[in-house]
Amino acid sequence: MLIRYGYQIDITCPQPTPLVCMLLAETARLPDLVGPEDFSTNPPGVPVSTYTDIYGNRCMRMTAPYGDFSIRGDATITDSGLTDPVYPYAREVPVADLPDECLLYLMGSRYCETDRLSQIAWDLFGNLAPGWGRVQAISDYVNGHIRFDYQQASATRTAYEVWQGRVGVCRDFAHLFVAFCRCLNIPTRYVNGHLGDIGVPVAGPMDFSAWTEVWLEGGWHTFDPRNNARRIGRIVIARGRDAADVPMINSFGPHMLKSFEVWTYPVDA
Repeated sequence: MLIRYGYQIDITCPQPTPLVCMLLAETARLPDLVGPEDFSTNPPGVPVSTYTDIYGNRCMRMTAPYGDFSIRGDATITDSGLTDPVYPYAREVPVADLPDECLLYLMGSRYCETDRLSQIAWDLFGNLAPGWGRVQAISDYVNGHIRFDYQQASATRTAYEVWQGRVGVCRDFAHLFVAFCRCLNIPTRYVNGHLGDIGVPVAGPMDFSAWTEVWLEGGWHTFDPRNNARRIGRIVIARGRDAADVPMINSFGPHMLKSFEVWTYPVDA
Protein backbone atom coordinates (compact mmCIF):
# COMPACT_ATOMS: atom_id res chain seq x y z
CA MET A 1 0.00 0.00 0.00
CA LEU A 2 0.99 3.65 -0.34
CA ILE A 3 0.86 6.09 2.57
CA ARG A 4 1.07 9.85 2.24
CA TYR A 5 2.46 11.68 5.24
CA GLY A 6 3.57 15.18 6.07
CA TYR A 7 3.33 18.20 8.29
CA GLN A 8 3.27 21.98 8.42
CA ILE A 9 4.64 23.74 11.49
CA ASP A 10 4.36 27.51 11.98
CA ILE A 11 6.47 29.32 14.55
CA THR A 12 7.52 32.90 15.25
CA CYS A 13 10.94 33.99 16.47
CA PRO A 14 11.93 37.30 18.11
CA GLN A 15 15.35 37.07 16.46
CA PRO A 16 17.18 34.81 13.96
CA THR A 17 17.21 31.43 15.73
CA PRO A 18 19.22 28.29 14.88
CA LEU A 19 17.08 25.12 14.70
CA VAL A 20 17.76 21.40 14.59
CA CYS A 21 14.70 19.53 13.27
CA MET A 22 13.98 15.80 13.31
CA LEU A 23 11.19 15.46 10.76
CA LEU A 24 12.59 13.16 8.06
CA ALA A 25 11.79 9.48 7.69
CA GLU A 26 14.47 7.14 9.02
CA THR A 27 17.29 6.12 6.70
CA ALA A 28 16.06 2.52 6.45
CA ARG A 29 12.85 3.70 4.76
CA LEU A 30 14.49 5.79 2.05
CA PRO A 31 14.22 2.98 -0.55
CA ASP A 32 10.45 2.90 0.14
CA LEU A 33 9.86 6.54 -0.74
CA VAL A 34 7.97 7.32 -3.93
CA GLY A 35 10.24 10.19 -4.93
CA PRO A 36 12.16 12.38 -2.46
CA GLU A 37 10.56 13.96 0.57
CA ASP A 38 9.31 17.41 -0.42
CA PHE A 39 10.58 19.91 2.15
CA SER A 40 10.11 23.69 2.02
CA THR A 41 10.23 26.76 4.20
CA ASN A 42 8.36 30.04 4.22
CA PRO A 43 10.01 32.47 3.76
CA PRO A 44 11.69 30.35 1.10
CA GLY A 45 15.39 30.11 0.47
CA VAL A 46 16.51 29.34 4.04
CA PRO A 47 19.68 27.20 3.78
CA VAL A 48 19.17 23.68 5.17
CA SER A 49 21.85 21.06 5.81
CA THR A 50 21.47 17.51 7.12
CA TYR A 51 23.52 15.27 9.36
CA THR A 52 23.12 11.99 11.25
CA ASP A 53 23.17 12.10 15.06
CA ILE A 54 24.65 9.53 17.45
CA TYR A 55 21.42 7.49 17.40
CA GLY A 56 21.34 7.28 13.61
CA ASN A 57 18.57 9.87 13.21
CA ARG A 58 18.47 12.21 10.20
CA CYS A 59 18.56 15.82 11.38
CA MET A 60 18.14 19.12 9.55
CA ARG A 61 19.97 22.33 10.51
CA MET A 62 18.68 25.76 9.60
CA THR A 63 18.32 29.25 11.04
CA ALA A 64 14.80 30.60 11.30
CA PRO A 65 14.63 34.31 10.42
CA TYR A 66 13.08 36.95 12.62
CA GLY A 67 9.28 36.84 12.61
CA ASP A 68 6.94 34.18 11.27
CA PHE A 69 8.50 31.02 9.87
CA SER A 70 6.97 27.84 8.45
CA ILE A 71 8.43 24.43 7.67
CA ARG A 72 6.53 21.94 5.55
CA GLY A 73 7.19 18.37 4.48
CA ASP A 74 5.21 15.98 2.31
CA ALA A 75 5.98 12.52 0.94
CA THR A 76 4.50 9.21 -0.16
CA ILE A 77 5.95 5.91 0.98
CA THR A 78 5.38 2.26 0.11
CA ASP A 79 4.35 0.09 3.04
CA SER A 80 3.67 -3.62 3.42
CA GLY A 81 0.18 -2.93 4.79
CA LEU A 82 0.81 -5.54 7.49
CA THR A 83 0.34 -5.01 11.20
CA ASP A 84 3.29 -4.96 13.59
CA PRO A 85 4.59 -8.54 13.86
CA VAL A 86 4.11 -10.63 16.99
CA TYR A 87 6.73 -13.04 18.34
CA PRO A 88 5.04 -14.59 21.40
CA TYR A 89 7.93 -16.95 22.11
CA ALA A 90 10.68 -14.30 21.93
CA ARG A 91 12.78 -14.51 25.08
CA GLU A 92 14.44 -11.81 27.13
CA VAL A 93 18.21 -11.74 26.67
CA PRO A 94 20.42 -11.79 29.79
CA VAL A 95 22.36 -8.57 30.27
CA ALA A 96 25.69 -10.42 29.92
CA ASP A 97 24.65 -11.58 26.44
CA LEU A 98 23.27 -8.31 25.11
CA PRO A 99 24.96 -6.55 22.17
CA ASP A 100 27.01 -3.56 23.27
CA GLU A 101 24.70 -1.12 21.50
CA CYS A 102 21.77 -2.24 23.70
CA LEU A 103 23.36 -1.35 27.03
CA LEU A 104 22.60 2.36 26.65
CA TYR A 105 18.90 1.51 26.62
CA LEU A 106 19.07 -0.11 30.05
CA MET A 107 20.07 3.15 31.74
CA GLY A 108 17.90 5.80 33.35
CA SER A 109 17.42 8.97 31.31
CA ARG A 110 15.91 12.45 31.52
CA TYR A 111 12.28 11.33 31.47
CA CYS A 112 12.68 7.70 32.55
CA GLU A 113 13.87 7.56 36.16
CA THR A 114 14.67 3.90 36.66
CA ASP A 115 15.96 4.61 40.17
CA ARG A 116 12.56 5.86 41.34
CA LEU A 117 10.54 3.18 39.56
CA SER A 118 12.71 0.09 40.03
CA GLN A 119 11.01 -1.32 43.12
CA ILE A 120 7.56 -0.52 41.70
CA ALA A 121 8.41 -2.36 38.48
CA TRP A 122 9.68 -5.45 40.28
CA ASP A 123 6.65 -5.48 42.59
CA LEU A 124 4.29 -5.30 39.62
CA PHE A 125 6.04 -7.51 37.07
CA GLY A 126 8.89 -9.34 38.78
CA ASN A 127 6.92 -12.55 39.27
CA LEU A 128 5.85 -12.84 35.61
CA ALA A 129 7.66 -15.21 33.27
CA PRO A 130 10.35 -13.30 31.34
CA GLY A 131 9.83 -12.80 27.62
CA TRP A 132 7.30 -11.39 25.19
CA GLY A 133 4.41 -12.09 27.56
CA ARG A 134 5.91 -10.03 30.36
CA VAL A 135 6.60 -7.10 28.03
CA GLN A 136 3.01 -7.28 26.80
CA ALA A 137 1.80 -7.31 30.40
CA ILE A 138 3.75 -4.09 31.01
CA SER A 139 2.09 -2.55 27.95
CA ASP A 140 -1.33 -3.68 29.19
CA TYR A 141 -0.70 -2.13 32.60
CA VAL A 142 0.53 1.20 31.24
CA ASN A 143 -2.37 1.40 28.79
CA GLY A 144 -4.86 0.78 31.61
CA HIS A 145 -3.10 2.96 34.18
CA ILE A 146 -2.99 6.22 32.20
CA ARG A 147 -5.93 8.31 31.00
CA PHE A 148 -5.18 9.91 27.64
CA ASP A 149 -5.89 13.64 27.61
CA TYR A 150 -4.42 16.15 25.13
CA GLN A 151 -5.35 18.96 27.49
CA GLN A 152 -3.00 17.50 30.09
CA ALA A 153 0.09 17.48 27.84
CA SER A 154 3.30 18.58 29.56
CA ALA A 155 6.79 18.97 28.13
CA THR A 156 8.44 18.24 31.48
CA ARG A 157 6.40 15.34 32.93
CA THR A 158 8.56 12.32 33.79
CA ALA A 159 7.72 8.62 33.91
CA TYR A 160 7.49 8.69 37.71
CA GLU A 161 5.14 11.67 37.56
CA VAL A 162 3.05 9.84 34.97
CA TRP A 163 2.79 6.83 37.26
CA GLN A 164 1.66 9.10 40.09
CA GLY A 165 -0.69 11.34 38.09
CA ARG A 166 -2.18 8.64 35.81
CA VAL A 167 -2.80 11.04 32.92
CA GLY A 168 -0.88 12.06 29.82
CA VAL A 169 -0.38 11.82 26.09
CA CYS A 170 1.40 9.25 23.92
CA ARG A 171 4.90 10.32 25.01
CA ASP A 172 3.90 9.75 28.64
CA PHE A 173 2.63 6.23 27.92
CA ALA A 174 5.94 5.53 26.15
CA HIS A 175 8.08 6.97 28.94
CA LEU A 176 6.44 4.92 31.68
CA PHE A 177 6.66 1.75 29.59
CA VAL A 178 10.32 2.43 28.75
CA ALA A 179 11.19 2.99 32.40
CA PHE A 180 9.42 -0.16 33.62
CA CYS A 181 11.12 -2.33 31.00
CA ARG A 182 14.56 -0.92 31.76
CA CYS A 183 13.99 -1.53 35.47
CA LEU A 184 13.56 -5.21 34.57
CA ASN A 185 16.81 -5.21 32.54
CA ILE A 186 15.01 -5.19 29.18
CA PRO A 187 16.61 -2.71 26.71
CA THR A 188 13.94 -0.30 25.49
CA ARG A 189 14.10 2.81 23.33
CA TYR A 190 11.71 5.66 22.62
CA VAL A 191 10.43 6.14 19.05
CA ASN A 192 8.50 8.92 17.38
CA GLY A 193 7.03 9.17 13.92
CA HIS A 194 3.85 9.04 11.87
CA LEU A 195 1.03 6.61 12.62
CA GLY A 196 -2.18 7.07 10.67
CA ASP A 197 -5.57 5.63 11.57
CA ILE A 198 -5.20 2.75 9.10
CA GLY A 199 -7.37 -0.27 9.83
CA VAL A 200 -8.86 1.39 12.91
CA PRO A 201 -11.58 4.03 13.48
CA VAL A 202 -10.42 7.57 12.75
CA ALA A 203 -9.59 9.13 16.12
CA GLY A 204 -9.58 12.80 15.15
CA PRO A 205 -6.97 15.28 13.90
CA MET A 206 -3.58 13.67 13.23
CA ASP A 207 -0.49 14.29 15.31
CA PHE A 208 2.99 12.87 15.55
CA SER A 209 3.01 9.66 17.58
CA ALA A 210 5.30 8.10 20.17
CA TRP A 211 5.83 4.38 20.71
CA THR A 212 8.67 2.09 21.78
CA GLU A 213 10.99 -0.70 20.67
CA VAL A 214 12.13 -3.48 22.99
CA TRP A 215 15.15 -5.73 22.52
CA LEU A 216 14.14 -9.37 22.82
CA GLU A 217 15.52 -12.48 21.21
CA GLY A 218 15.86 -11.74 17.50
CA GLY A 219 16.23 -7.95 17.69
CA TRP A 220 14.12 -4.86 18.27
CA HIS A 221 10.34 -5.34 18.52
CA THR A 222 7.61 -2.68 18.40
CA PHE A 223 5.32 -2.10 21.39
CA ASP A 224 2.81 0.74 21.57
CA PRO A 225 1.47 1.23 25.11
CA ARG A 226 -0.69 4.20 24.05
CA ASN A 227 -2.75 2.16 21.59
CA ASN A 228 -1.79 -1.27 22.97
CA ALA A 229 -2.50 -2.84 19.59
CA ARG A 230 -0.60 -4.06 16.54
CA ARG A 231 -0.98 -1.33 13.94
CA ILE A 232 -0.42 -0.72 10.23
CA GLY A 233 1.85 1.84 8.63
CA ARG A 234 4.31 3.11 11.22
CA ILE A 235 6.82 5.57 9.72
CA VAL A 236 9.74 6.07 12.10
CA ILE A 237 11.33 9.51 12.28
CA ALA A 238 13.69 9.18 15.24
CA ARG A 239 14.78 6.93 18.10
CA GLY A 240 16.50 7.74 21.38
CA ARG A 241 16.58 7.14 25.12
CA ASP A 242 13.48 9.28 25.61
CA ALA A 243 11.79 12.38 24.17
CA ALA A 244 14.73 14.60 25.18
CA ASP A 245 16.84 12.91 22.49
CA VAL A 246 14.36 13.28 19.65
CA PRO A 247 12.60 16.67 19.69
CA MET A 248 10.83 17.54 16.46
CA ILE A 249 12.22 21.08 16.74
CA ASN A 250 15.13 21.98 18.97
CA SER A 251 15.61 25.75 18.95
CA PHE A 252 18.71 27.50 20.24
CA GLY A 253 16.81 30.57 21.29
CA PRO A 254 13.17 31.45 22.05
CA HIS A 255 10.35 30.66 19.63
CA MET A 256 6.59 30.43 19.88
CA LEU A 257 4.57 27.67 18.22
CA LYS A 258 1.69 29.26 16.29
CA SER A 259 0.14 26.18 14.67
CA PHE A 260 0.89 22.75 13.30
CA GLU A 261 -0.82 20.21 11.09
CA VAL A 262 0.10 16.56 10.53
CA TRP A 263 -1.33 14.16 7.93
CA THR A 264 -0.91 10.41 7.44
CA TYR A 265 -3.32 8.43 5.29
CA PRO A 266 -3.40 5.66 2.66
CA VAL A 267 -3.63 6.62 -0.99
CA ASP A 268 -4.38 4.71 -4.18
CA ALA A 269 -1.41 3.58 -6.28
